[in-house]
Amino acid sequence: MQWLDRMMGALEYLEAHLDGECDVSEAARVTCSSTFHFQRMFFMLTGVTVAEYVRKRRLSLAAQELAASNIKVIDAALKYGYETPEAFCKAFRKAHGLTPSAARRSGARLKVFPRLSFQISLKGDQEMDYRIVEKPGFKVIGKALRVSTKDGENMKVIPKFWNQTMQDGDVGRLGMLASPSGVVGDAILGVCTEFQSDQQEFTYLIAVEKGEAPPPEDFVEKEIPAATWAVFDSVGGLPDAIQKVWGRIFSEFFPSTGFEHAEGGPELEVYPGGDVAADDYKCEVWVPVVKKS
Repeated sequence: MQWLDRMMGALEYLEAHLDGECDVSEAARVTCSSTFHFQRMFFMLTGVTVAEYVRKRRLSLAAQELAASNIKVIDAALKYGYETPEAFCKAFRKAHGLTPSAARRSGARLKVFPRLSFQISLKGDQEMDYRIVEKPGFKVIGKALRVSTKDGENMKVIPKFWNQTMQDGDVGRLGMLASPSGVVGDAILGVCTEFQSDQQEFTYLIAVEKGEAPPPEDFVEKEIPAATWAVFDSVGGLPDAIQKVWGRIFSEFFPSTGFEHAEGGPELEVYPGGDVAADDYKCEVWVPVVKKS
């Protein structure tokens, strides 16, 4: 499968440049995709970001080299991408639980982060339904939070953000301001937008489509541009069900179809009313897509 060969090629590039300059955009070029899309795909397939993978692999190789050779700590620091010995020592201690110098001692217990590989998983037990829709642009209003994708932090922070917003009564206020005749109707939305891949950050909004009434001063307003959307159903209690759908979108849908993520476009989670903890709760994920070139 072509996508698998490309991802393996990107991994080969990363591994070959662990002891030098490692350019993520060059790894993305190997996959014939944008840097943004490559980073999202890598994280969804592996559970770690590209930056985290490179960091862990470098510290793993540095530990092996310190234990098996006479390389100086400062030389190891520079070789594996650290500007100062102090920064290297701090990262090394966090990863291995001891200093680089202590790694030389006989019997020192070190950790290894093995090289990853991509393989095709033949499951065949669950189809993945989707539909492609064209929608005009529209505006949303709601509460916003800047979140990080480092170490999957967004998976933890966003559910807490929802809980706090519901406790504050803001979700109820939003429901009263929704436009029932709009592009997405009166559903509550989870909006992922303003992606900044180099910082591994994006803005998450709990929002509704803007209606005629002016928004309260404590709500932000964002523009959702016209787009072609791939729409996926999520069935099951939140947040587990929808997080699994996100994983399947990047590990199954994009690799096996002629679509790719429309770079920089916002992503939507569309939540109708109902018991979100119920086993049969149904919501949707909207991802902006373009045909692969």
